[in-house]
Amino acid sequence: QVQLVESGGGLVQPGGSLRLSCTASGRTFSSRVMGWFRQAPGKEREFVATITWSSGTTDYADSVKGRFTISRDNAKNMVHLQMNSLKPEDTAVYYCVAGSPYIPAQNMRFPSGVNDWGRGTQVTVSS
Repeated sequence: QVQLVESGGGLVQPGGSLRLSCTASGRTFSSRVMGWFRQAPGKEREFVATITWSSGTTDYADSVKGRFTISRDNAKNMVHLQMNSLKPEDTAVYYCVAGSPYIPAQNMRFPSGVNDWGRGTQVTVSS
């Protein structure tokens, strides 16, 4: 199991930026896919972005492509989500996630593919 702790959420105006961070600990994640999901009020959790730890290959939801960037820091066991050009519809609780070892990245587009969840951090985009 991997323990995940998010930080960096907050209130930002439309068009602004935020950087979320996730600190991972526990079992090795060199063979895992890590990423972010989000859940807005009254909606289901949805895929945001993933990164394959070993290769750095990334995947994004269409709704955030070109605005969000996921990255990893191997030395610090951290995953980051840089969010630019934020919109009110980006308002949600953002969850850091990790898949089981060797699970394909495409499986991580669905909550059923996630093995470990962080507690989440609130992001609110409002003027």
